[in-house]
Amino acid sequence: MNMESMLNKLKSTVTKVTADVTSAVMGNPVTREFEVGRHIASGGPGLCWRIYNGTKKSTKQEVAVFVFDKKVVDKYQKFEKDQIIESLKKGVQQLTRLRHPRLLTVQHPLEESRDCLAFCTEPVFASLSNVMGHWDNLPSPMPNDIKEYKLYDVETKYGLLQISEGLSFLHSGVKMVHGNLCLENIILNKSGAWKIMGFDFSISSTNPSDAEPKYTCKEWEPNLPPLCLPNPEYLAPEYILSVSCDSASDMYSLGVVMHAVFNEGKPVFQVNKHDIFKSFSRQLDQLSTMSPALLNKIPEEVREHVKMLLSVTPNVRPDADQMTKIPFFDDVGAMTLQYFDSLFQRDNLQKSQFYKGLPKVLPKLPKRVVVYRILPALTSEFINPDMVPFVLPNVLLIAEECTKDEYIRLILPDLTPVFKQQEPIQILLIFLQKMDLLLTKTPAEDIKNSVLPMVYRALEAPSVQIQELCLNIIPTFANLIDYPSMKNSLIPRIKSACLQTSSLAVRVNSLVCLGKILEYLDKWYVIDEILPFLQQIPSREPAVLMGILGIYKCTFSHKKLGIPKENLATKSLPHLVSLSIDNNLNLNQFNSFMMVIRDMLSRMETEHKTKLEQLHVMQEQQRSINISNPGSQSEETKSPPSSGNQIDDIFGSSGVNGKENGSAAAAPQPNRMSLTLEEKQRLAKEQEQAAKLRNQQPLAPQTVRPASANNSKTKDLTSSLLNNMTSLNSLSLVNPPRPSPVQGTTIAAFPSPSPMMGPMGAPVSNGFNQPMGFQTGGMGMGIRPAGPGLYGGMATTTSTPNFGALTQNQGQTNKAPDLSALDSLFTPSQPKVTLNQMGPKPATNTPWLNQFSSPQNTQTAMQGAPVGMGGVPSGFGMQANPFFSPQNFSQPAAAASLNQSGIKQSASVNNDLKDLFG
Repeated sequence: MNMESMLNKLKSTVTKVTADVTSAVMGNPVTREFEVGRHIASGGPGLCWRIYNGTKKSTKQEVAVFVFDKKVVDKYQKFEKDQIIESLKKGVQQLTRLRHPRLLTVQHPLEESRDCLAFCTEPVFASLSNVMGHWDNLPSPMPNDIKEYKLYDVETKYGLLQISEGLSFLHSGVKMVHGNLCLENIILNKSGAWKIMGFDFSISSTNPSDAEPKYTCKEWEPNLPPLCLPNPEYLAPEYILSVSCDSASDMYSLGVVMHAVFNEGKPVFQVNKHDIFKSFSRQLDQLSTMSPALLNKIPEEVREHVKMLLSVTPNVRPDADQMTKIPFFDDVGAMTLQYFDSLFQRDNLQKSQFYKGLPKVLPKLPKRVVVYRILPALTSEFINPDMVPFVLPNVLLIAEECTKDEYIRLILPDLTPVFKQQEPIQILLIFLQKMDLLLTKTPAEDIKNSVLPMVYRALEAPSVQIQELCLNIIPTFANLIDYPSMKNSLIPRIKSACLQTSSLAVRVNSLVCLGKILEYLDKWYVIDEILPFLQQIPSREPAVLMGILGIYKCTFSHKKLGIPKENLATKSLPHLVSLSIDNNLNLNQFNSFMMVIRDMLSRMETEHKTKLEQLHVMQEQQRSINISNPGSQSEETKSPPSSGNQIDDIFGSSGVNGKENGSAAAAPQPNRMSLTLEEKQRLAKEQEQAAKLRNQQPLAPQTVRPASANNSKTKDLTSSLLNNMTSLNSLSLVNPPRPSPVQGTTIAAFPSPSPMMGPMGAPVSNGFNQPMGFQTGGMGMGIRPAGPGLYGGMATTTSTPNFGALTQNQGQTNKAPDLSALDSLFTPSQPKVTLNQMGPKPATNTPWLNQFSSPQNTQTAMQGAPVGMGGVPSGFGMQANPFFSPQNFSQPAAAASLNQSGIKQSASVNNDLKDLFG
């Protein structure tokens, strides 16, 4: 219980002192301009200064407020109090006069009030002494960030380098000896840089203009209060033993600091302050014969240098300038941090080179160093637009390693203005490439206000390259965009880009982009907004047509989407059928169209048939109920007995045999006697109409003569169509002998007397574009093996089915036309591939995926891949999405020279389509 009351007493004392200090500051003039926050650390001689965080009232700029409470020295006599106060004031005034990046920057000079001394500096984290475990004058409870702070190697190395540079400035630039360099006089600022303070015992040269400065130092006075004396544990022996000092005396102190940093804050020797001279004499002996154990915790590469710094002889100690150049500091991390600190001296070219190499260095540095040291230096460059493209990739690289909270707190505020920058254009490109990061870590409100507007600007950019890149990247982050933005802002802009562009690449990529993001859209939105838009696309290049086909196919086959049969019948199929016979399409592309059309027809037929069958079953059930319960229904609801028979006579019985029909007709007879007169009259009229229908003989299937001997008898229109299609499909395609020419009219394929040849005998184009004047083929035309390139680089041999019933039979045998002119139009002959090898494979393959290969390119593609048209595996999540195969949209070469719709085309369309959108 005693222990507890003692702890409570201690706690109340600490709380009281904290309250006293805060109230002590309140009377200080510093508080007029600065808001004083919470107590965060301590520093300066004997850790006597309390450090508070604060802000400047006028600018909200962050600062640190150093406060010395005069109550601390109440125990001393008045003259001693005055000595202490004067010593502290001298230290701060000296620091205020000196300006250097390695010295603590004073933002507001020292102010004195009755209760305290106070001054403001740049924001501070803590003193090196706090970090090394000396926690005097710290708040209670102890701040966790100080308690758990561990220095990384790169921070230690660069920190010691910074102190060496600070001493070099003092010794060479100002001709001054610091006189009290120790852990408590080294301050870590908010970003982790090490800064020197505590100039209470600094000694300026008596002859600053001379080359060899002279320093005079006071004799040690043991009776003075400790705050009026430097820290003896860091003091060079010559101070005490020979009352002399030099810049080398500071170098000894640096040696002790280095020892302490690597030894948990312990100096080389403990000093007995009551008998200082005896202590130092003993210390001198130990330094003369230094045991290796004394320095065993110091890294090997710097051990010798520390040994030299701790030398008894001042001349042996390296000077500050020499220390900055030792190999120990040639560390990638330390050099990177040093470069950042000297950036203000560099021009744009040097900076840009440095920033380009920075992504390789960042992963090697500790996160704390990157976030608190490097990031602020990078974001400060955002005010220089020319530098943003070099700085931005590094900032986004750091953002990837940050938590969402750190990103919002430390990075987003600086990024927000950059989102709005239009120039240089690379800024937009960099953001687009990192869009997934931005959408994952940025809060929803900022995405809506800053990130998505940037994507919209890219879609409307005048640069085709930006539009292409944007369209290529959108699918990679589409799942992160909220649905209203996608529906109301993004899709309309993609559609607009597609319709208004004069670049084929942009139009094709708009379609590719839409195809890839279909799965994130709502079924009815696709049917109402996307499919009707496809009919507005003006151009007819093969790549555009295949893009349109792809969107139809994805919508049709995706399990989440699908096209209703009504839409298939009235809109989708009519559109696709009209596109399928476009003269720009080659054989493979046409086959792809037909496959999708067949699939759609098949599903439409299945669905409609199922519906009709269900309807039929319901009618049959109703009829059987009527038969089995003749009196259960009112007479008005009964159907006329003979109508079922009449319809079955005309269209063939739909699965109901004659006996059933007969019984259905006969069953109601007994009931006739009970009918009213009106009902009998109506029934008589119906029977009369049925008799008329029965007399229309040509409609009955048994009286229709078959059109040809080969036709099978059909009962309904659908099955006859299907039979015709299957009979065409079942024709033998496996290397038959060369066919005899078909009887009938042969349509000339080449109206011009000789084939059109380019220089060196090369073909002008693939001959499929209308302006060249070639017919793509004719019904009943005899086809001979053509050279490769005619159908996408594959020689074909096929027997043409006899369409005698469709062509005029002239009763004479025509010779097969000599089509040797074709051979010279296309590239050298390849080994023959049968149509079976080319043709659509079973369900595992998706033949339309290979449709965009140009005649020149497919030759090599086919040599390497004899799989045929269906050789590309499918992938759309689990569905087959053709838009995720880059080769789908390479533009056939002919389109480049013969562009029917007048669309301006970049020379790199082929490459853009292959490289950009894969």
